[in-house]
Amino acid sequence: MNKYPAWLNFLVLIILITGCFLALPNIYGSAPAIQIANKNSVALNETQLEEYSSFLNQINIKPESVYIENGRIVIRFDSGTDLGPISEALYNQFNQSSNIAQTLAPKLPTWIRELGLGPMSLGLDLRGGVYVLLEVDTKSAIDTRMEIYQNSLIDNLRKAEGLHRVELNNQVIRVRLNKSASLEETRDIISRVDPDLVITDSSDGKSLIVRMSDVQIKAREDFAVDQNITTLRNRVNQLGVAEPIVQRQGLDRIVVQLPGVQDPNEINNILTATATLEFRMVDQSGTEPGSRRYLGRPGQNSQILKRKIIASGDQIVDASAGSSEGRPIVSITLDSAGGESMLEATMENLGKPMATVFIETRREAFTNGEKLEYRDIKTEEIISTATIQGVFKNRFQITGLNPGEARELALLLRAGALAAPVFKIDERTIGPSLGQDNIDRGFNAIKIGFLAVIVFMMFYYKIFGLIANIALFSNLIFIVAMLSLLQASLTLPGIAGIVLTVGMAVDANVLIFERIREEISAGESPQVAIHSGYEKAFSSIADANITTLIAAIVLFGFGTGPIKGFAITLMLGIITSMFTSIVGTRALVNLIYGGRKLKKIPV
Repeated sequence: MNKYPAWLNFLVLIILITGCFLALPNIYGSAPAIQIANKNSVALNETQLEEYSSFLNQINIKPESVYIENGRIVIRFDSGTDLGPISEALYNQFNQSSNIAQTLAPKLPTWIRELGLGPMSLGLDLRGGVYVLLEVDTKSAIDTRMEIYQNSLIDNLRKAEGLHRVELNNQVIRVRLNKSASLEETRDIISRVDPDLVITDSSDGKSLIVRMSDVQIKAREDFAVDQNITTLRNRVNQLGVAEPIVQRQGLDRIVVQLPGVQDPNEINNILTATATLEFRMVDQSGTEPGSRRYLGRPGQNSQILKRKIIASGDQIVDASAGSSEGRPIVSITLDSAGGESMLEATMENLGKPMATVFIETRREAFTNGEKLEYRDIKTEEIISTATIQGVFKNRFQITGLNPGEARELALLLRAGALAAPVFKIDERTIGPSLGQDNIDRGFNAIKIGFLAVIVFMMFYYKIFGLIANIALFSNLIFIVAMLSLLQASLTLPGIAGIVLTVGMAVDANVLIFERIREEISAGESPQVAIHSGYEKAFSSIADANITTLIAAIVLFGFGTGPIKGFAITLMLGIITSMFTSIVGTRALVNLIYGGRKLKKIPV
């Protein structure tokens, strides 16, 4: 009685060995490293690895190891190495093609790394870095879309008889018609612009009211947030930050976590900047419908520009800063649609001036009585005006910026324009010393809790307590192994989840051992008591753990940031503790007491 088949004992042993193997990378620690990625997101190869290695040899730098991981080159050095001069040398040599970032890399043996194994990731609260919470101005995205609809309606209705004017106010377009206009014909023209637009008659019957449907608004808001996430990821990658996290939070917020960054000022402008460009023809007559006056930069005159945009920032596929004849320039490459539009404009306007408009949106705080409020300020200014001397398509240069502005604008254009402005609503900087202090305190909490449980179980349950302690230690190994395998980040709340799991894991064994004691007190033999104890306690253990698992899943699904960190360790801990507390301890109990004639057992 109470004997597992050999295959089941072997399976438990294999699972334990696998867990130890997966958790093994965490014992090696980490060391300072430099991570190099291609600016165009193409994976680096062995040829480029040799190129970087050769350059390091030329400047007498001897790294611990140089290897490719996930398409990026990692150069790891001894602990305590000052990476500043090395990063600067690499930047001066390769900054045109690569993003170079300082980071930490695990000190793994080559054979472990080649197997694809690695240590668990540390969250920002343990590693140190910058946390930024951004809010997307989704209203601006709807406003922009309605302006596009307004321009399209003006172009499409211009040929229709009886058109009076097209007005946009508060995300509603009003198409006013003369008496001779056909209401139904105008309605058909509007529907051809976008069949999903909601069109209603005005109360006076002399105009049509056009607005986006609720489905369109929701889709546009989601697009703005998702597009901004993609753009922010591109911008962070251009900065060369290692292992950044950019993810959605709620309906209109984006969380950006940048490990290792200690100066938020160096990334704030890049994250929130909405700088972009528009190219428009100068209205030399000043009489064309829709034309308006734009201010120039300080020291430059204002000019009247035409309403039609030839090309804009979202059509720019590449941009790089440089200099020509001692002046900063930004070299621009347009996509096919933008190139065709530019070709058409230059062919039709040879000898005429074209202006480059620099557009930026920023949020300004002001006090309204005792209440702090914000207003959005949009700046539009002409940075350069040039006479079209020849026909060109999708490659050209712009001037009118200082060197710093040229570099930043090139980065923003290369990473892509934001679909809607974003504004910072929260920012936290966690220093590396505080991160290490969090690690020390967190692991001390685990050690204290673990030791307290071990002492109690040994004192109260004797040999069975020792078995429970072995299972408890195995459970900790399995949690670390699963975090490493899934590359889930361990956060400070995650450590709290592990501490909670330690208590929950031993609670299952307490239920089992107390049930065994009850069976012995009722006069059952030790073997029957062991069998009944595990069998009768199982339902209570399963009920408690399943309900907690459901709660953890809900926390993970609906929570954010720290809550997710707590939920994931709790979920993993519940799953692993069910295995170690029931299957693991039963295997050990069966090996020690199974099949023997026992008069009593130390429980």
